[in-house]
Amino acid sequence: METVSENKCFDGVQGVYRAPSDACSGEMTFGLFLPREAKQQPVPLLTFLSGLTCTHENAMVKSGAQQWAAKHGLAILFPDTSPRGEDVANSEDYDLGQGAGFYLNATQEPWASHFQMWDYIAEELPKLIERNFDVDTSRQSIMGHSMGGHGALTLAMSKPEQYASVSAFAPIANPTRSDWGRKQFKAYLGDDESTWAAHDATLLMRDVGFDGPVLIDQGTDDQFLDLLKPEALAEAMAARRQQGAFNMRSGYDHSYFTISTFMESHVAFHAEALLK
Repeated sequence: METVSENKCFDGVQGVYRAPSDACSGEMTFGLFLPREAKQQPVPLLTFLSGLTCTHENAMVKSGAQQWAAKHGLAILFPDTSPRGEDVANSEDYDLGQGAGFYLNATQEPWASHFQMWDYIAEELPKLIERNFDVDTSRQSIMGHSMGGHGALTLAMSKPEQYASVSAFAPIANPTRSDWGRKQFKAYLGDDESTWAAHDATLLMRDVGFDGPVLIDQGTDDQFLDLLKPEALAEAMAARRQQGAFNMRSGYDHSYFTISTFMESHVAFHAEALLK
């Protein structure tokens, strides 16, 4: 593992690191914030999954998450959104290929060789973090924005034994019924739509729900509402009587302003679950 940078941040350390990935068949870069408590003992891990076109830097730089993680003594992990490199398949479309991994394991070429983001996020990266840093991966929660909200919700509902809580800002909520989903699922997973359901938060909520609390914040002025389809997930949560909350935030859009505005409440939400 290579240390790209480490800087003091809210009495802790914000680092950027690069390490080879077996899952993604190449080097992957990630950010990790460690609070001061990590100098004395392993701390819980909160993972933030970013959205389309993002890298590890977007939430790390724009979200303001570190100040609230420092307050509660949590580590925050900022993975990249896809494998990258000259040998990694890509597309001219912004919503497919590099920067658009959709947090799944691709089964179709040319994507399958590198795009194994489900295994990378759920298995490989947490193990790497625990081996190299004072982080307790037996206490994990997950959150994300847009495509990352989709990833956080589907991972949490599929692996409830791993995540104590899950939250999302403006998630792609019903991708099997959206152009942000159907296009990518067909490319990455093939034409058999029965394989897509495992990556649709609304369908998972209807089928299994989540054993812990769920928090969603969605802006009413989000320019991508037709693609995100939040009403489907809200209805599924209400029908299941899912523990947690789905908040429609009047006047807020899809930007990091929305994320930074409500980040304090999201980190506190996860801290309550992780620090019991």
